[in-house]
Amino acid sequence: MRKILTFLAISSCYLASTASHAGNTAHMKLAGLTSQPIGHYNYCKQYPSDCKIKASARNVPELTRERWKDLVEVNSYSNSTIAPVTDLEGFGVEELWTYPTSFGDCEDYVLMKRHMLMQRGWPASALLITVVLQPNGEGHAVLTVRTDRADYVLDNLNGKIKPWNETEYTYLKRQSEKFSGHWTKILDLRS
Repeated sequence: MRKILTFLAISSCYLASTASHAGNTAHMKLAGLTSQPIGHYNYCKQYPSDCKIKASARNVPELTRERWKDLVEVNSYSNSTIAPVTDLEGFGVEELWTYPTSFGDCEDYVLMKRHMLMQRGWPASALLITVVLQPNGEGHAVLTVRTDRADYVLDNLNGKIKPWNETEYTYLKRQSEKFSGHWTKILDLRS
């Protein structure tokens, strides 16, 4: 518990500092619809209602201290309770997006975090599965959380929640905020 409280205190300071210097690139720039990852396609066949969510408006949640606390708690809980295991090791298949119980890979962490935040009242349109490339060129998935201040990244490889533009990833595509079954291309113009 002490560890979480210390992390919350540090995170609150971080939240205050990022709001002031995030600037124009605090939110991802998008470039229209793109292909849906095969793992998400198969996930949608199993959980069709989760892939038919339409946003009634471009309502971006205000990032309050309480909402920041939600992000920190969910990210910390997921990262500390789920063991990182590939789909091949855990299920004997190359790609399977599912809700983890004790182990999972990057997409599974994302699904868990998204679900937990939706249970806390966050709109699905603000919780977007995002496909990135790591600096070593390997594919990875993170949860992008859209707020009025910035697009933040919840990641199983890094416990620190950061604005998307302060990570080392190359951003490729993410779920559409307008319709959870569609995907949009990300214009990652950072050098």
